This record gives sequence, structure tokens and C-alpha cells, in this order.
Amino acid sequence: MEDRFLEPASDEQIDVASPEDQMPYLAEHVRKKFEDSENGRYAYEQRWLQAYKNFRGIYDSTTQYRDSERSKVFIKITKTKVLAAYGQIVDILFANKKFPIVVESTRVPEGVAEFAHLKTPLDDILGQQQPTDPYGFEGDGRTLAPGAMQAEEPKHYLGAYKSSMENAPVVEGRALAGEPQISPAQKSALECEKVIHDQLIDTNAVTVIRKSIFEAALLGTGIIKGPMNMYKRIHKWEAGENGEREYSPYEKIVPRIEHVSAWDFYPDPAATDIEDCEYVIQRHRMNRQQLRGLLLMPHFRSEAIEATISSGPNYQDKYFEDTIREDETEAYYNETRFEVLEYWGVIDAKMAESVGMDTDSIPDEFSQMQVNVWVCGDNVLRCVINPFTPSRIPFFAMPYEINPYQIWGVGVAENMEDAQMLMNGHVRMAIDNLALAGNLVFDVDEASLVPGQNMDIFPGKIFRRQSGVTGTAINGLKFPNTAGENIQMYQISRQLADEETGLPSIMHGQTGVSGTGRTAAGLSMLMGGASLSMKTVVKNIDDHLLKPLGEAYYQWNMQFNEDMDHITGDLEIKPRGVAAVMQKEVRSQRLIGLLQTVANPMLAPFIKIPNLMRELAISQDIDPDSLVNDVNEAQIYAQMLQGMMQNAQQRPSENGSPTGEQPEGMGRSPDISGQPQRVDDQSPDGGTVGVGTAPVAGEAGFTGNTS
Repeated sequence: MEDRFLEPASDEQIDVASPEDQMPYLAEHVRKKFEDSENGRYAYEQRWLQAYKNFRGIYDSTTQYRDSERSKVFIKITKTKVLAAYGQIVDILFANKKFPIVVESTRVPEGVAEFAHLKTPLDDILGQQQPTDPYGFEGDGRTLAPGAMQAEEPKHYLGAYKSSMENAPVVEGRALAGEPQISPAQKSALECEKVIHDQLIDTNAVTVIRKSIFEAALLGTGIIKGPMNMYKRIHKWEAGENGEREYSPYEKIVPRIEHVSAWDFYPDPAATDIEDCEYVIQRHRMNRQQLRGLLLMPHFRSEAIEATISSGPNYQDKYFEDTIREDETEAYYNETRFEVLEYWGVIDAKMAESVGMDTDSIPDEFSQMQVNVWVCGDNVLRCVINPFTPSRIPFFAMPYEINPYQIWGVGVAENMEDAQMLMNGHVRMAIDNLALAGNLVFDVDEASLVPGQNMDIFPGKIFRRQSGVTGTAINGLKFPNTAGENIQMYQISRQLADEETGLPSIMHGQTGVSGTGRTAAGLSMLMGGASLSMKTVVKNIDDHLLKPLGEAYYQWNMQFNEDMDHITGDLEIKPRGVAAVMQKEVRSQRLIGLLQTVANPMLAPFIKIPNLMRELAISQDIDPDSLVNDVNEAQIYAQMLQGMMQNAQQRPSENGSPTGEQPEGMGRSPDISGQPQRVDDQSPDGGTVGVGTAPVAGEAGFTGNTS
């Protein structure tokens, strides 16, 4: 699979004949917006740098040490917490081997019928009571309103069934009890969901989203761009004339998303979310080959690209790149790199007209229009009208925790910054104290010793004295050990990190758990409480990434996918991330309990058994499609099993008796006495077995009667 370009096409573009006519004011406008955004996010860059240093275990120049400090150890609990949050979110979203997006029809679908059924004589009777004229009965005095027009063709309500049931006698509405019916709205939603899931899996969307989830856990915000048009090469082999298989690939347009690092994402500084952004700029770091590769994308100006390459590299490092890249050859790379700014936003109609864009659809010069502009230095590489319908900025900002007044979120590393600092400080103090408490410090009275002696201490060392009391010239001093208090403060700081992040240590493999976590029920309770904070994070992913991403894929298919013409109606995208937060064990137990409840024949009709079986399979990490039959398949297998049981009961055995009697080897003991089997009232020894009730006193046959 090979990619050719990752940008949507547009019919509107600027046409500049020579590099001298390259609109420097448009490039200056983009650079000015870039500077505003860069200044607006400076405070957040400082937080990201500190979060990255805590994740990597790096002390920077701002860390001050006392002269007595020797240890510089860094306890990387931040790394453990970030990876635990990242792993848990990924496991919640993608553990079921299905992308957590569902397409459903709305409550009242528009343009497609909710239900349809075969036409019956009752429908003919009801149809005769309806007016044949959509504007009233003939002769009732009603007239057509001025300007009103009747549609030439009636609205088709079959949706996805249009091609297969267009000529069938099907009418709109619910069927009577026991009659078959179809749901065109639900069928359209299922078809659309199938196409979107295929596109997401085909373009490795899971891998892209995992990168954004990791950056959201670390820095607080994950960025996704797309979906964009991409030419995907489909590898195909066909049988040739000589019997040999010939390679004949072809290309098709598919939607694709990509991960954008928060370091390269520059939104409108006054916005609180993507929908509030007036513009968004993505900063690219390209070499000559990548810059020339832009020529394969639509509407890029070859003259401007060649002029940019001729003018030489213009990339300049930002102050944070020295920390995040840690590249010793960075100076060499910067000499061969170009800084390209990709602008998505609005420009004034007057500016658009001055650069040669079509402004006929704009009412006045004070209006604005959505554009996409690529700028490198003073050269405009591309300028087109926003190709998406409806117009939108193709970026999604996913916060780990919402900051209600900024587009940027709060991550795990920022939440536990103070706890990480406390842990590092107390561990360093404990190590420095152990270095002193674990060794003796000697007090030497040199006046009592013979001068010129070597002061090295080793076993068997002899010091020569010249005066004084024995044993007072050299004394060993032992410093008190305070490492226990420091380690205790370290443990308190670690518990503080658990509370600040909402990620208990038991979730990432801490041993020695005591108290409530020692029992299965207590551990389940602790995990259930910890899932509440994670549920909030997954809900943010649902609202800010999965739902708008699904809507963007739906709009892309409606605009660019010709195979989706039969999909009609207003569909609704529902993310399923939060639904998977519940612990699998608890969910499985509840489903099993519900399945036992359904065993009651009075309650069974009120439960959707197939859906219950599918959810039970999902909770146990089993693919429901490979295990659970749908309703039609279940009916077929039920009829097959019923027929097999009837045939087994009606088939005679070898001795002529029906197989309803239990044969030997199936729970019936074989006769090993050699005597014929008795079917009368005689016992095996020849006696008569009494039939009926036993005689009582006074009755005939009672052995206690007197003669």
C-alpha cells in the first residue's frame, strides 16, 4: 500500500505566473497569526517541558542543590503513572477488536423510513382513504400556494434497500403482528458504520490515535488531523494471456487521519475549543525531498516551491527543541531543513480578491471565507478555498482533563508535579544521610600521637602515641540514621501522587497490597472506585475525538465516496468508549446473573437474548461474530436441532423398541445375570410383587391378624 498525497482537492486556487507575483502580504498575514499563537501558548510550553523532564527523569538548570548534597537520583514515578494511564485507556477503547464508534439512525429519521413492510389488502383500503392530491381533495376549494412546487419524483424511503427492493410491493410503516418488516433507517446506519470501520482499519487509525492518547496523558492534549484524501494503491494480480499472473495495481481515494504533535500545533490563542478557533496553524519541519514531494499534492505551485528551495533552508530551532530532541547533530540538520506553515482559517474577502481567488459567493468585502494556505518564508506554496463541505478546520484537540478556559488540557505529569518533586527530594536526603550514617567519622587528637604518621585506616593499623590517656587520641563518631523518616515521607508523597492522578498503585502492579485490597471483593471495590476518574478521561475522548471524528468520516463519505449514494437519512454517531470502562469481571458477572434471570419463561420475552449473548462474549474477550448467531441463523439452527431430536425419537432400535427407552451405555445398567428381563409383576427370584397399597390390621393379608 503506497500513499500519494494527504490533502483534499479543491477547484479554487490562486494562479500566479511567476515567483515575483507571490503575495508577500498573505505570507506576512500567516506569519503574524503564527507569532500571536506562539506567544499565547508560551506558558503551556513551560508546563509541557517540565512534564517531559519528569517523564524522562531529567534535572534541568532550574534545580538548585545544596553544597552538601551528593546524590542526584530521580525517581521516575511520573513515567509509571503516564504509561499506566495510557495503557488503561488503550485497553478500554480497543480491547474488543472493534473501533469504538457506532452509527445509528435518529429517533425520527428524515429522508428514509423507520419501518417498511409488504403491501397487504389492508394497505389498499387505508390508501383509498388518503387524498390523492397532496394539497387536498379535488373540489374542496383548496388551491396551491403561490411559489409552491410539487416534487417531480416522490421521496424514496427504502434507503439502503433501494437497489434490492425497488420493484418489490413494499410500503412505508410498521407491519401487523406476525408479518415481516424491514428497517431501512437501521440498514443505512449499519452500512455506513461498516464503511467507516473499514476505512479506519484500512488506514491504521488505531495506531494514529494511540500516539495522540499517549501525548494526551503526558502533555494533557492529543491532536488528530483529518480525514484527508489519500490515494491508496491497491495491489492486484490478474491472470495473463500466457497463464502467468500479471501485476495490475490500481488506486482509489480513501480518508486518512494523522497524528500532530502538540509542539507543532498552534491554534487561535483566544479559543477554548476547536470549534471556537478562528484559525489553526501546523508547523512542518521538512527537508528538500519532502518539500519537492508537495508537488504530488493538488494545487501546489511548482514555481514557489522551486524558489523556496533556491533561497536555501530557513528552519530555526525553538527553545524547547533542544530538550525534546536531544540530538547532537541537530545543528547540521537545521542547515538542511525548511519551516513550512500550514494555515487553516479565515481571511477577509478583500484579501482573497487581491490574491486572485473567486469571491462571487461572498456578499460584501467585509465578509470572510475559509481557506487553506501553505507558506514557507515569503513564498505562498498553496492557497485554496477550504474543500470540506460544510467548511471545518480538520483538527481535533483531545484533552486528558478539561481546562474549561483553554483549549489545552491537563495531563498526568502536570497533576503529580509536586508529588514528584517531593519524592525526589526525600530520596536524595535519605541517600545522603545513609552515606554519612553508614561510615565512621574519626576524631583525632594529633597532639597525643607521634608526628608524621599515616592517617589511613585499615584492619591492624597501629598508631604510636607519645602522651595522654589510652584510647582518647582517636575516636570514631557515628552519625544518626534519619533515612527511615525520609523514606516514610517518600511513601506519603507516593500516596499523594495516587490521589492527584486518580491512578492507584495497584493498577500498575504494586506488590505488598494490604488492607482492603487483600480480598477479591475489596480489590474489585478499589478498582471500581479508580475507574471513576478514568471514566471522566474516556468521556473527554468520546466528546472531543471519537464523536467529531465519526461525523467527519460520515461527511467525507457523503462528499467524496460515490459508493455511498444509497445511504440516506440523518444518521447519528455514538462513541462507545465510556461503555467499556466497567471492569470486565464485574460486567461479566452481571451479565451471567441477567442470563440466569432470563431462564424464567415469563421474563424471557422481555429480554433481547442475542444482544445479551453478544455482550457476554465481549465481556470475556471473545469475538461475538465468531461465536454468537444472529436471529436468522439461530432460527435455522433451532429447526435443525428440533428435526434431529424428532428423528432420533422416531427411529426404531434393533429389537423393535423405540429409541425413547434408554439404551445401554447411556445411564442404564446392563443385565449381567443371564436371566431374561421381566416386564411383569414378578420379582427376579420368582415371587409376586404386590400391587397397590399395603394391607392394614384387620384386612386380609395382614400378617398380624390372629386366627
